[in-house]
Amino acid sequence: MKKKIAIQGVHGCFHEQAARLYYGDDIDVLECLNFEELFTGMNGRKADAAVMAIENTVAGGLLPNYSLLHKYGTQIKGEVFLRIQQNLMALPGQRIEDLREVHSHYMAIAQTREYFNRYPHIRLIESEDTAKSAADIARVEQKGVGAIASTLAAELFGLEILAESIETHKQNFTRFLILDDRLTVAEQDIDKASVCFTIPHRTGRLAQILSVFSYYDLNLTKIQSLPIPGKEWQYFFYVDLKFEDYAHYREGMNAVQPLMEDLQIMGEYKSCQ
Repeated sequence: MKKKIAIQGVHGCFHEQAARLYYGDDIDVLECLNFEELFTGMNGRKADAAVMAIENTVAGGLLPNYSLLHKYGTQIKGEVFLRIQQNLMALPGQRIEDLREVHSHYMAIAQTREYFNRYPHIRLIESEDTAKSAADIARVEQKGVGAIASTLAAELFGLEILAESIETHKQNFTRFLILDDRLTVAEQDIDKASVCFTIPHRTGRLAQILSVFSYYDLNLTKIQSLPIPGKEWQYFFYVDLKFEDYAHYREGMNAVQPLMEDLQIMGEYKSCQ
């Protein structure tokens, strides 16, 4: 039986591409309109697991998704880094000169606007999803209209890619988290952890915590702070740590825990990089 993976977006989107990169092509997907539906889909047993974007090298962190991780407590079991390659596509036989409109998500348009400066006759129109823009063209056989989407979307919906990799910044990667309670990561494979904590209002407390991490050779690869609703000027800190020795990491966490409040281990897993 195929594993069903919850994704944000529709068939052919970058979330599905990331899911296939991790699980392989033999999966079913549960399309979700927003990120919270990933968690409710798993809790309602509509999906076995979920793949969720958490940060991008151009746009930065997806801050609401950190809050969702804390709210639902679903464990992170892995990660995937996917290069976001934006492609211009249309019905087979169309040329760029034939297009009067190109539809896509606002972020995809922002990432490719420089390319379209050379085609002033094309009107760029924002839509809710990159892959849905491609699907709509195929569904009604819309001539004169293009979409910006993934190569997977072109393949699934039978569209022809007119121009590949039209994004301005080529080093554009998104990090996706694997949320799958059915996966077990062997201790010897674990080299990364995501944790969340708060700290009391005491001078130098965060600096003390970072010093402990350093002492135990825990490489801090990400730190993100978010305000705690209802508590003025208090913050959650979300931290990613990389390490070579799992036992040493556990010693470090035991040493640093007295300096923290509300420590939550959000996942211990094998890093992708």
